[in-house]
Amino acid sequence: MKQVSQNYKECTIKVEEVEKPALKPGGVLVKSINSVISIGTEGTKVKEGKMSYLNKARSRPDQVKKVLQLAQQQGLAVAYQKAMNRLDSLLPLGYSLSGVITDLAPDVEEFFLGQRVACAGAGYANHAEFNFIPKNLVVPVPNNVSMEYAAFTTIGSIAMHGYRQSKMQIGETACVIGLGLVGQLLVQILHAAGIQVIGVDIIEERCKLALEVGAAYACRPHSNFLFSSIHNLTNGRGVDCVFLTAGGSSSEPVELSVKIARDRANLIVVGKTKMELPWQDYYEKEINVIFSRSYGPGRYDPNYEEKGIDYPIGYIRWPEKRNMESFLNLVSQGKVKLDRVISSIHPLDEAEKVFLDLAEDKLDGIGILFNYSDPENNQSKSLPVYDFNSNNKNPDSGNSSLRLGLIGIGNYASTMLLPYLAGNKNITLVEAAAQKGLSVKDASRKFPFQRTSTNYKSMLEGADIDAVIIATRHSSHASLTVEALSAGKAVFVEKPLALNTSELESLRKTIIETGNDRLQVGFNRRFCPLIKDIAEVFQNIKGPLVINYRVNAGQLEPGSWYLDPSEGSRFTGEAGHFFDVMSFLANSRPVSVTAKTIHPEPVSRDDLENIVVTVTYENGSLGNLLYLTRGSIKSPKEIFEISGGGCSAAFYNFKYATVYEKSKTRKLKNKNGSKGQKQELEAFIYSIKSGTDMPVNITSLFDSTLTTFAAIKSCKTGREVFLSDFWQIENPAASMELQ
Repeated sequence: MKQVSQNYKECTIKVEEVEKPALKPGGVLVKSINSVISIGTEGTKVKEGKMSYLNKARSRPDQVKKVLQLAQQQGLAVAYQKAMNRLDSLLPLGYSLSGVITDLAPDVEEFFLGQRVACAGAGYANHAEFNFIPKNLVVPVPNNVSMEYAAFTTIGSIAMHGYRQSKMQIGETACVIGLGLVGQLLVQILHAAGIQVIGVDIIEERCKLALEVGAAYACRPHSNFLFSSIHNLTNGRGVDCVFLTAGGSSSEPVELSVKIARDRANLIVVGKTKMELPWQDYYEKEINVIFSRSYGPGRYDPNYEEKGIDYPIGYIRWPEKRNMESFLNLVSQGKVKLDRVISSIHPLDEAEKVFLDLAEDKLDGIGILFNYSDPENNQSKSLPVYDFNSNNKNPDSGNSSLRLGLIGIGNYASTMLLPYLAGNKNITLVEAAAQKGLSVKDASRKFPFQRTSTNYKSMLEGADIDAVIIATRHSSHASLTVEALSAGKAVFVEKPLALNTSELESLRKTIIETGNDRLQVGFNRRFCPLIKDIAEVFQNIKGPLVINYRVNAGQLEPGSWYLDPSEGSRFTGEAGHFFDVMSFLANSRPVSVTAKTIHPEPVSRDDLENIVVTVTYENGSLGNLLYLTRGSIKSPKEIFEISGGGCSAAFYNFKYATVYEKSKTRKLKNKNGSKGQKQELEAFIYSIKSGTDMPVNITSLFDSTLTTFAAIKSCKTGREVFLSDFWQIENPAASMELQ
């Protein structure tokens, strides 16, 4: 299928041939009929894409801050690599479309095949021939509403939510500053609600359009007519509410707003505009400044948007889906007219030229649509599954390289795994699978995969795949590993191996039943050259060791997927790294765990932070993990010390280590700051190709995972948790003997 993509690094907009997205639970597959270009949001993205790196940085100081923080913790090279990978990625465009449902997940009952729908959501309602849309971002289209009009539903909902934020009443007066697409729709919504509307824009044609669709007056901001009109409509009191739907870097809209507003009026901020408020003027009138966030409650809430959990109507009357329905009802009743708003309609093949004209301000009008020919009739234009002109050898021709498949193509896989794999002559990258077609297209563009897919099951069934790398989000690791092992594949799965003991038990049974123990977990730290050197020093030390490992994890940003309970928690996800290192250094299995946290509320789930964990080992060693989330971002992320048998060593954030032996002191350096990803992949590949034992035995992988669960349980109960007892309590019939 075809999809529009943007590449920030190459400053390009292209129509790509990509795989159709996969159908997932909780949503529907939609064949697009029309999609709308947001001149404000998408126009800004396209213009930013044309900027130099310096100007890109200036336009996104929030992203620059993240890169600098990452550089402070993990080094400039890592920060640069990740930043450039994000820039050199294919990003989707679009968030408002209409289409027809072609497939439904089994748990979606409110829709039917062939139903006409309007769809919303950045990353979902893309400019693409097919899209997967979660059910709370889909609404039916009334029979008397055309698909061209229905495509405006998301943008109309933005205007609708702005109106609801104002809480205006019949007979009041509003001024809309900025008569672009959202502004024009807002004028009509206000007019339909019985509110007198005044429109303001710097473009005369937009003012004329506002008058045609319901504004009582409309003019340019510096017109004397503006103030006389407001005086006449309000009896000299000023407007009850000002809506800022303008964008740009000028302070004039907020300065004008306070001049035309009555005492204690509301200012509703809908567009992204400069907000340097003249303090004295806003103070004297006591203006209420209210931000309108996108298209209603539910936006940016993964439980609502991705999992389909609706809000009770008695508590939240107008979440985004009901706002979409409300807007379509106004269109159906003829109270919002879109014929005058539509400026032009273009076939999707012209997307590159359309966006180029948009970036150069060559497009007239405000409502620009794409229309889609039937993609089912264009399959002959699709890329072939296999590239027979490539240099990849036929997998049946006696090729001695390891044939790999990859499931999940996020930033980590693209920056920390695939660069090593792509340059390894001992492997062949056969297939990449992800849920979104643009993601696999991006992977095939950067790395030499023979084919791509949005259905990983076909990869597991393929006879030309020897091993599978799983780099998806945490909640799918265990189930995908079970499927891959059952299919006879060797598996490299990123941490964590599992999120709970039920998943771990499922893995245990699969390994026993299939006899397939070719499993490696991405606990890469033990493969770091510095840590391996330290382990060699203490390998022959007699007597127990003491290990103190401090991790400055930092605070999570609001909206992080780590905060989704279904993905476990950040501690569940990455603590296995550190427990694995401590077991590796102690050269012993963990026996018991004691943990405490200063979490401010009672621990009800695994959202732990600032945890101190003590692990005892069979040989008497002790390991202390300090997992901290409230420290300074300037502090290095990982530091540990190890002592025993007259020797000590200090490790500093993968940069260097100091070893203090009885007769000498040595300084060890890690020139490239490697965390061991390359070395762990090389070890995995060698083990599979040579048929030798896996780099880390199964028992150790399970131990590190179970230690994480025990730490969480100890935090909740306040007691020491023995790993053997812990497992038996959770799964009485289970045995951990997986030698």
